[in-house]
Amino acid sequence: MPVNTTNSTLEGRIERITYYSEDTHFTIARFSTAGQSAQVTLLGCLPNVAVGESLRVKGTWQEHPRYGQQFRVKHYEVLLPSDVEQIRHYLSSGMIKGIGPTTAERLVNHFGEQVLEVIEKEPQRLTEVQGIGRQTAEQIQEAWQDQHAVRMLMQFLQDCGVKPDYVARIYKTYGNQALKILKEDPYRAAADLPRVGFFIADAIVRHLKLCVDESQRAGACVLHLLESALEEGHMYIGLEDLRQECDFRFELDYYAIETALVNLANDRQIYIDREAPRSAVYLYTLYKAETGIATRVQAMNCVGVQAATIGTDELMEAVLRRLAVMLSEDQRSAVQSSLQQRVVIITGGPGTGKTTLIRAMSAVFDAVGKEHILAAPTGRAARRVSEITGKQAVTLHRLLGLNISDGSFERNQDNPLETGAVIVDEASMVDTVLMGHLLNAMPLNARLILVGDVSQLPSVGPGTVLADLIDSGRFAVFELRQVFRQVAQSPIIVRAHQVRKGELVELMAWTTDDRMSEFTFIECNCPDDIGPWIVELCSKILPEMGFDGLQDVQTLTPMHKGVAGTLHLNRLLQDKLNPGRGGGFSVAGNEFRLGDKVMHLRNNYQKEVFNGEIGAICKMDKDHRCLTVNYDGREVIYDEGDLDELTLAYAISVHKSQGSEYPVVILPLAAQHYIMLQRNLLYTALTRAQKFVVLVGSAKAYRVAVTTDKPGHRRSLLSWRLAG
Repeated sequence: MPVNTTNSTLEGRIERITYYSEDTHFTIARFSTAGQSAQVTLLGCLPNVAVGESLRVKGTWQEHPRYGQQFRVKHYEVLLPSDVEQIRHYLSSGMIKGIGPTTAERLVNHFGEQVLEVIEKEPQRLTEVQGIGRQTAEQIQEAWQDQHAVRMLMQFLQDCGVKPDYVARIYKTYGNQALKILKEDPYRAAADLPRVGFFIADAIVRHLKLCVDESQRAGACVLHLLESALEEGHMYIGLEDLRQECDFRFELDYYAIETALVNLANDRQIYIDREAPRSAVYLYTLYKAETGIATRVQAMNCVGVQAATIGTDELMEAVLRRLAVMLSEDQRSAVQSSLQQRVVIITGGPGTGKTTLIRAMSAVFDAVGKEHILAAPTGRAARRVSEITGKQAVTLHRLLGLNISDGSFERNQDNPLETGAVIVDEASMVDTVLMGHLLNAMPLNARLILVGDVSQLPSVGPGTVLADLIDSGRFAVFELRQVFRQVAQSPIIVRAHQVRKGELVELMAWTTDDRMSEFTFIECNCPDDIGPWIVELCSKILPEMGFDGLQDVQTLTPMHKGVAGTLHLNRLLQDKLNPGRGGGFSVAGNEFRLGDKVMHLRNNYQKEVFNGEIGAICKMDKDHRCLTVNYDGREVIYDEGDLDELTLAYAISVHKSQGSEYPVVILPLAAQHYIMLQRNLLYTALTRAQKFVVLVGSAKAYRVAVTTDKPGHRRSLLSWRLAG
């Protein structure tokens, strides 16, 4: 796209708004300028602009191959009307709630050209006008502030050199007080806006030339670095590394850093463990979670276990009678250990019988009269455990009684769970904080059985709990290696185990003349061709084989950006599988249409919908911007304020697929994904498929993924603490 980078300034009026995002304020509008008959297309972040408003915009011209010449707005200001007639028209337009044509006429007649200044600076004077009481005056003032608060915030941030992309996020956090807060206490943003707040605060301080306490800035910097580490899955930063980061990246002096560390530690915002390797510096909540796990799980492991009331032979007979299955030696040992140990860990790859083992343990606990709870970290995984055992399984958040208002849990050391055992499936997905809350709520005389695949991706949250518990050598660990005969010949299972072991096997490219096998590789060395191939698979090839392109097929991809990322693939697949001739509406970059496949992005206990659940839009009200999603027969309503919890789900990230299974998985692998091409990511993607896996991409990318077993090392000291 050719771009003219020369800055230009235009003045004119908004004639039509063709697109507006409530979340990001990204706008596409038609704009008329004085002396020009043709209208201009504006693109950019233009919060709350309305048809009929006059603007001065600064930016650059660009040429779009399809839509022609457009003006990319980098900076804008609203030009308020100056003469009486323009003011009368402006107020009568309905842009300010509480002012209609009649009230506008009275205001203009009374205040003349000063009316807008009165509304902004002396709103109490509005009561001078007949028909406007104190309450109406306050409503007009509030509406005016709402109308202009975002614009004033954006103007201020632009002057500070802050990207307009952050305006919506800042306004959502602070509301109409955003500008006041940022000017009076800019470093508050460092705590309230993870990842970006510190940079925003620094930019504001520089622009306003504020004289700030360097130790305050250093404190904000320390929290920023620790929160950034948390986002990458780390539990801590070494003290010297932290000092160097503050010094080299942000030019903070030693005295300011040390003062900040002392103040933050005294306020219990951080903890400095000087006895730990590298003198680890933690966010205080993470330190409490890690040490709490170590203390609690070791205490549980020291409590004696009452002998089982039935012998081994009777136990196995009970299992066989209930389940009509034969257990392998590894499985038998694990079941026996669950009656003899307080903490038992079971890990293994696909087809090794982990789900059968959960059924067996549940049946054994029933046989010996031991109350137990079945749980999993996600709603999808919990439902799968319920299907396997025929018993109710719950999410860990629901089990612990999450209070959605403050993030606390009802179940804790003072109000423990009333059970003899907890069996947790998909334990590799449980992060340090959640495991800390679970163990805090576990009775010391209860049993904890963790079942998972340690070779899969680690938890989205910080830490590597399952791997650390295994590495400590303190607990009974059973690795299921035997692949059962009924699945041993599955090409998917075979290939997954080859990937887990790092074994390279040559991929044979599939051609349309061949019959597609359970594991198929479509060679596609040009990244731009991957999307069209996936569209063809979902819309034609797989449906001809009897699979529903929407219900049965799930595209998993390592990244969000790029031609093979979720964002681009979702647009391609939506346009082909659900062209939405009835139209829809846009939210945060997504255009939602009736019939769309969508995914819920975070746990919502009021709606009883959980992170990663996939459904379909079954009803839509475009006028009120609300819709209804069908999740396995249960309809959930989303109003405009909830829509940021949804995203398109034709293609999702491999991380979001954890705990789920799909009949068919399509996995794009491109050289562009190089940074994400890791063995555990490829292995996780393959193990999500039940019947078919289709790889689309380059053989080189596959080889890189299989041979790269250096996933980003997460800094955690749980294993060290458990080892004594």
